[in-house]
Amino acid sequence: MANEFDLEALVHLEQTFYDAGYTDGFTHGRIHGLIEGRALGREKGFEIWEEIGFYEGFATTWQAIYAKHGHNDQRAVHHIKHLLDLVSQFPQVNPSSAAIPSGATEDIDISKLQRQIRSRYKALCASLGVKPTLRAVNA
Repeated sequence: MANEFDLEALVHLEQTFYDAGYTDGFTHGRIHGLIEGRALGREKGFEIWEEIGFYEGFATTWQAIYAKHGHNDQRAVHHIKHLLDLVSQFPQVNPSSAAIPSGATEDIDISKLQRQIRSRYKALCASLGVKPTLRAVNA
């Protein structure tokens, strides 16, 4: 009976249970972190695109109004074209999950592009004489 008793196993008993619990907790936390991260990313992505879509719709509407009525305000037309150009540069897919060439999205600074779009929107509103409606939550 004395030969079967391993004193070394008792010395490291607490560490053994700690290591097992840590490994299980780390795996469990990683799974839930991915799930929560995706949900948060989807929510924030929707908020950003809601804002960008508003700006695109605003510019497209004014572009159609100017085309239909033949207004000749070159400053406003320039702001409209530039705003639509900036909106078209905004990424529409998640580069981490899509098969996109690596150089296509690495150069894009989303925060900078979003600030440029907001600034161009404000400039367009000023040239149209319209009060801007800021759609950004954290503008």
